[in-house]
Amino acid sequence: MRIVPLTKATAEKILATRRGRDLATERVVTRIVAGVRRRGDTALLAWGRRLDGLAVPSARELWVSAREIVGAQREVNRELLCAIRHAARNIRRVAERQKPRPWTLEVEPGVRVGQFVRPLDTIGCYIPGGRFSLVSTLLMTVIPAQVAGVRRIVVACPRPNTALLAAAGLLGVREIARIGGTQAVAALAYGTETIPRVDKIFGPGNRYVTAAKQLVSADCAIDMLAGPTEVFILASRGNPRFIAADLLAQAEHDPDAISLFITTSRKLARAVLQELKQQLRVLPEGNCAARSLARNGWILLAPGLDAAVEFANRFAPEHLSLPGGEPGILRQVEAAGSAFLGRWSAQPFGDYASGANHVLPTGGWARARGGLSVADYVKCSSVQRVSRAGLKRLAPVARALAEAEGLAAHRRAVAVREETAGELTETQMETRKEKMTKGIV
Repeated sequence: MRIVPLTKATAEKILATRRGRDLATERVVTRIVAGVRRRGDTALLAWGRRLDGLAVPSARELWVSAREIVGAQREVNRELLCAIRHAARNIRRVAERQKPRPWTLEVEPGVRVGQFVRPLDTIGCYIPGGRFSLVSTLLMTVIPAQVAGVRRIVVACPRPNTALLAAAGLLGVREIARIGGTQAVAALAYGTETIPRVDKIFGPGNRYVTAAKQLVSADCAIDMLAGPTEVFILASRGNPRFIAADLLAQAEHDPDAISLFITTSRKLARAVLQELKQQLRVLPEGNCAARSLARNGWILLAPGLDAAVEFANRFAPEHLSLPGGEPGILRQVEAAGSAFLGRWSAQPFGDYASGANHVLPTGGWARARGGLSVADYVKCSSVQRVSRAGLKRLAPVARALAEAEGLAAHRRAVAVREETAGELTETQMETRKEKMTKGIV
């Protein structure tokens, strides 16, 4: 990782790293998905043994038993259980606030339009577990589903450890399958003899999981493309220790993670680079942060804050950190999965416990959407009711548009109601006259 000027050429080079198709990954993913779709459990077990070291005698053993879940809650320490409960409480509070609500509106006299909200029936939560079983991702994907009212939640994790199983027990999750990677995504999307087909797949993953989700999205809904993580820190001033620590925190997620620090201060850039070198020395052996920074890490020296913000908007990062407190910067930000404001807002707070969801769009998808929310777990359907008075108001509009589009049956569907509404009105008038004559009314 070194300091380089933010030029047009540098910006294009960085953006290009996310534009190219990874054909080798796509070929592998296509092969695995096709195999699981065609051969079900047989292919699922074969790929699990080959890629994840899966050691179960049959597909039935893919499911974690209730005894294991209960046992895990007894094994983990009280401090971790308290941390899980605290994080879950915050995530649930935010999710409750996000939940879409039913509503109704009288658009004009006789015309009412509303919305009814229904949860998805069955979902799959993919929890990365290649190097770590991400307990936090279980919380982030399951709790919004519970708040939404999803009936069935199926969790897939290649190596669910004790901490993850304890968290699942606290949340009341009972269906956990020891499957991972592309084969897990395929099993959830198409179903096998053992794994149910779900309505939608949630959760982040490496480049293979992301490519698999994109491939199956034609047949099964997905939350978003949440691939290898990205951190983008923009500051003209700030604490270099904090900035370096945040860069390393995201870089250790994945060798393909992208880490960017952009500043107008050469002094701060040099201080952050020096801090990175020092803090890398204290990381445990096997941590992939150094490899990640070497491959996809940049410290960019911008000519001004406007240029820095413009590049941030083009990049549309998953995590955007603004630790320097520069006034007005956030108002200029147009695209970011999640923003962290001020020097104390360490990104791991968002990863774990602030309540904001850490499943976020990567690869520039923040230009089109934000992070995961309860809205992703429900269907918001419109409902309308038109009275006779509303019919009279809307009929001329609908007839004119139907004629313009050349859709005669559309026009007729309106016309028959106009005719009937007129006949009923006349009948009602005659009935009223008869009653008046007889003194009934």
